[in-house]
Amino acid sequence: MEGAKGAGPARPTAAAPEPAPARPDSTPARPDSEPPAPAHPARAAGRPALLPSPHSLLLRPSPGLSLLLNRRSLGVAAVLVVGLAALMALAACVGQTFVAPGAVWRTVRGESTPYDLVVNELRVPRIVLGALVGAALGLAGALVQTVTRNPLASPDVIGVGHGAAAATVLALATGAVASPGAVPPVAVAGGLAAAALVYVLAWRHGMRPSRFVLTGVGVGVALSAVVQLYLTDSELAAAEQVKLWLTGSLNGRGWEQAGPLAVVLLLALPALVWAGRAAGPLGLDPETAAALGVRVDRTRLGLTVLGVVLAATATGAAGPIGFVALTAPQLARRLTRTPQLPLVCSALTGAVVLVGADLAARTLVPPLEVPVGALTSLVGGPYLLWLLGRGGRRQV
Repeated sequence: MEGAKGAGPARPTAAAPEPAPARPDSTPARPDSEPPAPAHPARAAGRPALLPSPHSLLLRPSPGLSLLLNRRSLGVAAVLVVGLAALMALAACVGQTFVAPGAVWRTVRGESTPYDLVVNELRVPRIVLGALVGAALGLAGALVQTVTRNPLASPDVIGVGHGAAAATVLALATGAVASPGAVPPVAVAGGLAAAALVYVLAWRHGMRPSRFVLTGVGVGVALSAVVQLYLTDSELAAAEQVKLWLTGSLNGRGWEQAGPLAVVLLLALPALVWAGRAAGPLGLDPETAAALGVRVDRTRLGLTVLGVVLAATATGAAGPIGFVALTAPQLARRLTRTPQLPLVCSALTGAVVLVGADLAARTLVPPLEVPVGALTSLVGGPYLLWLLGRGGRRQV
């Protein structure tokens, strides 16, 4: 009794709550035979979905062809085209004799005007040649700088201009060239031979860009010595002819030189399309480019040959014009802000630079005419110093 009293009355236990009835699912279950649709068809195939960035424009001209273009590069190219057209129109009007734009337009269309000789025979061929030479040099500089990964490299550095000059000098000295019209083919052959010599000497279990550039500098110095030796020992008339060609000038040149250069540029268009695709991986280090499936040595050789052909043809048409191939690609890159050198904008920038420089060379000191090569070198020297100050010394 005492134990029961101490224990007290028994407390009632709460009953366990009943489980809530299962709520029917609002969406019917998919049958096993119908799998869920993938979020992206590329992921269903095991590939990551790659979408163009907001700064790119994807064009599909045909079902099997797609082009990915940079919007800023397109805008820069459009501005350069408009600027080039304006410069060419201004150059056709301005000179020792000013010709009104309306008269230039009528003369170019073939109407009978008093300015047919000045416009159609003297100015227009020279302007077109300047645009073609500038475009070829801009492309050549972009290709060589892509191969060497060095903003201070150009076709002049690897001996193209010096080879063309040495070949021209030797041809004049031996009597193989009797007229100035035969100089361009000889200059092209000399530029190609010099670049081939540099490539062979720089090859050692592969082509390293630094060794390629240094070998080109050495070969260029040797060929320059050959030219200077000829100028000191040759007759005055022959030396004056060589000096005039060595300065690089568009004076006295026209359709005869512009035609072959235009043909070379047209034939090089398919190769330039390939070069535009190959230039991107080559901007990386060789190991990464090889891991992406790029044959580094073969691609470098192809880009070098293409750049040398363009530079040698331009040099044969107008003589060695310095610093255009050096400055045009870097200016185009700063305008487009792309990681790799833009080929189209480099060509347009080179054309704008050379047409503008030739216009200034014709009008700065009237009635005298400064060779355009001397003017580009005068402007290009400070640019080279500025480029060195901006960090180019680390890549020399």
